Amino acid sequence: MPEAIVQTVARFGFLALLWLFVFLAVRTITKDLLVQRRAAPAGGAPGMAPGSEQPQRRGSKRPAVAQWLVVTTGALTGQRFPLTGQPISIGRAKDSTIVINDDFASSHHARIVPREGQWMVEDLGSTNGTYLGREKVSRPTPVPIGVPIRIGRSSFELRS
Repeated sequence: MPEAIVQTVARFGFLALLWLFVFLAVRTITKDLLVQRRAAPAGGAPGMAPGSEQPQRRGSKRPAVAQWLVVTTGALTGQRFPLTGQPISIGRAKDSTIVINDDFASSHHARIVPREGQWMVEDLGSTNGTYLGREKVSRPTPVPIGVPIRIGRSSFELRS
């Protein structure tokens, strides 16, 4: 009799753990899909500057100039780093300009550098890669304002 009770409790416990695993897997997949959907601008609304959350000024011929690197997801969410014309290194190493404590980030993961009047992101041979929007960065790539740079669990955006 007690063996039957133990078996029944073990079965329900296993079933509960199985459903918990399924729930967590679905939640993780949903989060990733939402981040990707938010990362890829779908043409934007009329009157919006491409790749930007700000309205385009009528008669404005100059593109917006990035002044901040803003952390949009991760442990440092909400922090803003001024773009002063100096390279910004991102990684787990203490000598990085932006230190992120993330198991999915390399010690020297990526660098954002000004080049020819625009900001470029380059992956520094990281294990898990650096992504600009949905694309994996394999060479220095220009970063439009408002397009997320994803490093591990953290995302960054250039803002004006």
